[in-house]
Amino acid sequence: MNLSSQSAPPQLKYHPAAYTFLILALELTQRRLGRRAAEEGSDEGAHISGQELLEGVRKLALDQFGLMTLAVFKSWGIRSTVDIGHMVFEMVERGDMRKTDRDTLADFSDIYRFEQAFDTDYQIDLKHAF
Repeated sequence: MNLSSQSAPPQLKYHPAAYTFLILALELTQRRLGRRAAEEGSDEGAHISGQELLEGVRKLALDQFGLMTLAVFKSWGIRSTVDIGHMVFEMVERGDMRKTDRDTLADFSDIYRFEQAFDTDYQIDLKHAF
């Protein structure tokens, strides 16, 4: 057996849970925007922009992790919106996501500051508490 002919599993730059979270954020964003899930050969109807995906990531993170979002993202190696972009393009290269010719990594650059989006602007919803 020739070891060089075996393909090693892809090296992930971020924690595996981060990729699962990103796929969920993509699906929820498509649903929220009324875009059908991608079918083989038909991506345009399901396509969302980098900014739309980042908004979906923000909403899902706050919903799932609340004020712990910064700590969770940090533990996953995610420090800024451009890290989300790196994950997207890594997943595109692996065939786990698709992109259009118009999509670039710059679409994810400095869209919002994590500290602002996940900490300073966080509002606790008390309407169900009382």
